[in-house]
Amino acid sequence: MIARPLNWLSARLIAAGLLSRPCDMTLEVRGRRTGRVVRLPVVVADYGGARYLVSMLGENANWVRNVRAADGRAVLRRRGIEHVHLEEVAAPERAPILRRYLEIAPGARPHFPVDMRSPLTEYERIASLYPVFRVVDNG
Repeated sequence: MIARPLNWLSARLIAAGLLSRPCDMTLEVRGRRTGRVVRLPVVVADYGGARYLVSMLGENANWVRNVRAADGRAVLRRRGIEHVHLEEVAAPERAPILRRYLEIAPGARPHFPVDMRSPLTEYERIASLYPVFRVVDNG
């Protein structure tokens, strides 16, 4: 599978601050079974003065399971290290965050059954399918 090597390379380039936009970061979280640090590229969405991570692959994404198992403890990297706590956002609050995420993450759009210009009611309908985490700085 080519996705794993591409994620590995992207995560390292983004962590170093190369070839990335300000919203691109590398998420590091301990694997729930191995205990090893898992790295993957993520898009951090800004909304209402806060930052959020969205799982474009839904509930079963490994990083979501790892974050939950780690009680939200994680690291974000982009030209530096930021120790963070990821707080899961309740489904009724996710709709505007999902819309913002699709505005800035074009690669995620095929994974969502709504258009980025859809009304919020359409996002509310699917919100429970896509975990969202608020980024809280541990600094």
